[in-house]
Amino acid sequence: MTIAYELRCRECGKAYGLQPLSICDECFSPLEVVFDLEYARTRFTREAISQGPLNMWRYRALLPVADSYEPQTPAGLTPLLKAPRLAERIGARNLYIKNDAVCMPTLSFKDRVVAVALANAQAFGFDTVGCSSTGNLANAVAAQAARLGLKTFILVPADLEPAKILNTQVYGATLVRVEGNYDHVNRLCSQIADRYHWGFVNVNLRPYYAEGSKTVGYEIAEQLGWRLPDNIVCPMAGGSLITKIRKAFSELIALGLVEDKPVRFFGAQATGCSPISTAVKNGTDVIEPQRPNTIARSLAIGNPADGPYASRAIRASGGWAEDVSDVEIVSAIQELAETEGIFTETAGGVTTAVTARLYAHGRIQPDELTVTCVTGNGLKTTDCLQGAYEQHRAIRPRLTDFENFVEEHNAASQGFTLAQESYVR
Repeated sequence: MTIAYELRCRECGKAYGLQPLSICDECFSPLEVVFDLEYARTRFTREAISQGPLNMWRYRALLPVADSYEPQTPAGLTPLLKAPRLAERIGARNLYIKNDAVCMPTLSFKDRVVAVALANAQAFGFDTVGCSSTGNLANAVAAQAARLGLKTFILVPADLEPAKILNTQVYGATLVRVEGNYDHVNRLCSQIADRYHWGFVNVNLRPYYAEGSKTVGYEIAEQLGWRLPDNIVCPMAGGSLITKIRKAFSELIALGLVEDKPVRFFGAQATGCSPISTAVKNGTDVIEPQRPNTIARSLAIGNPADGPYASRAIRASGGWAEDVSDVEIVSAIQELAETEGIFTETAGGVTTAVTARLYAHGRIQPDELTVTCVTGNGLKTTDCLQGAYEQHRAIRPRLTDFENFVEEHNAASQGFTLAQESYVR
C-alpha cells in the first residue's frame, strides 16, 4: 500500500508515520507532514482540481486526510481581488488582496487549518478538542467542533477582545480565560495535552493543522491563472502561514502546475510584538522572545513556534520583514475600508500598513505582481476603532433639516481640506 504522507522531523528527518505528535523525540525539533509527490502527481492536476468542490477541499490530494474522509466544513476559496484604489494611494500598480476576512464559517483563515486539524482529531479518535488562541483560532475550533459533535476546551488570554470571546462561547465551547499572554496559555495547553487524551489543534495536532495554510497558496496560484506572483506580503504570529504558502508554491512547481519562478516573501508584524521581523532585520534565524504590547492581539505571540523557519524562508527568498505601530495599524484598517471596501481586523491593518511601507522604501516595485494577505474580519476587533468616528446629531424627518445637515457637512469637509493643504504647505 502506498503511503501518501507521513510525519517527519524538520531537522533530523526521522519518520513517525501518522500519530498525534508534534515534536521529534530525537532532536526536539518540530515535525512536519511530508507528501509523496509522485503518488500525488496523477491525483493533483489542474483538471482534477477544477472538478472539485468550490472550497479548500478541491486540493485534498495534498492535504493530510484519508481518501475516505468526507469534509463537513466548506472553508476556503476566498476572493483574490485587484486593489486599484489602494494601489494608487500607496504607489502600486499591480496589487491584489487575498481576502480571508470572508472565509467560512468564522471569517478568518483559521477556518482552513482547523478543518484539517479536526479531520485528524476524528481519525485519531479524540472526542474532545481544544486550542490555545489569540481569538480567531478559538472561534474556528468552537464552530467546527460544534458541527462535528466534539467537546471543546479553549484557552485564551484574559484580555482577549470581547467580540472574539463571544464568538467562541456562542458555539457552546468551554472557554478558559488565563491570566497572562499567549505564550503562557500555550505552555499550559502543552501540559494539558500531555495529561489528557485530547486533541489540541496547535499542540499535538499542529503538523496536520499547519498544512491547511497551504490552501491559501494553492488558491492564489489558481486564481492568477496558474501562475505565481512576484511578491507575497503576509502577517506573522506563530510564523506558520508564510512558510506554508511557500511550501504550496514549491509543491505546485514540483508537480508542473505552475512555471518555476522566484517569489519573494515579506513578513508583517506589529512593533509591539515583532520577534520574527526583528530576526529578519538582524539577518538571523534566532528568535529573541518578546513580551507582547500591541492592539494586534491576533499576532501577539512573543515566542513564535515557527519563527526561525519564517525568518529563514523570508531571507532565502530575497524578501524582507517590517513592523508597524498601533497608530499605523488603525490608519491602515481605515484606508483599506475606504479604498477597497474591505473591513479587516488588526492583523490585516498590520499587513496593509507594512505593504505601504514596502512600496515607499522601494523594496517592492510598482509594476510587480504583489499579493497581500488579509486574514481576518474587522467585526472581530471593533474596539480598536472606538471613538474614531463622530456620531452626528439626529435630524428630524424633514427635507429642510437634511438640507441644513448637508450644508453643514460640506462646510466642515471644506474646512478640513483647507486645513490639510495649509499643513502641507
